[in-house]
Amino acid sequence: MTRRNKMETAKHGWLYSQLFANWKQFEVKYVSLLILLQVVVYAISPDSPIGMISGIGGVLCLVYGMKGRKISFVFGFIQCVSMTYIAWISHAYGSFAMDIVYVISQPIGWYLWGQQEATRSFKKGTRKKVFTGAVVAWLIGWAILAYVGGQLPYFDSINFVVSFIAQILYILKYNENWSLWIFVNIANFLYWSILSVQMVMGDNTVGTLGANLSQVALQAALLFNAVYAQKVWASGGADNEGGTE
Repeated sequence: MTRRNKMETAKHGWLYSQLFANWKQFEVKYVSLLILLQVVVYAISPDSPIGMISGIGGVLCLVYGMKGRKISFVFGFIQCVSMTYIAWISHAYGSFAMDIVYVISQPIGWYLWGQQEATRSFKKGTRKKVFTGAVVAWLIGWAILAYVGGQLPYFDSINFVVSFIAQILYILKYNENWSLWIFVNIANFLYWSILSVQMVMGDNTVGTLGANLSQVALQAALLFNAVYAQKVWASGGADNEGGTE
């Protein structure tokens, strides 16, 4: 925890410091815009309130994660619980399986961020092995999900395995997690966009249009945040508060 953050905590308390301290004007504007996007999508297709809750929770989870703050895992828990339901009704089995893992991982991440303050990076050789392993795992997951009849298994497999690796790296505060999340968010944006178009065209009746659109908006928001977070963590700009309370 930086000296400035310690002073904020001492003056206002831990919760205030986690939620409101040390924000750049640009960050406030883009977070507000991303949350507004979720509300607009719900207004367009108000058939899934839980979709909007998932979207807003997801935005806040990774925005606070970008800031390196433990409160991220509280919003992450809310997002993952609601997303588990959406994935189930949409037959996105890879996403459903991973969302259960995400729910379990939130308290683990809360604890570990209290033990490890600084972000870190892999050596170049190790980084290549991690990314290669992610590709191999994606292909295996694709085959499994195609076998059980999941929708768009080539995309859903990314949720099934690549996001699992990204989540582990995120919990352990490795900078490389954001590279994987960028890949995951692009795939998820395409996945939920395709399902939304299929539903509008009448080619797909699984799930609800509102839930699908909320995920399109969420993945677009998370993609933007992941790109920005990668820059912030690589430059050492995250708060790295680790959770000293």
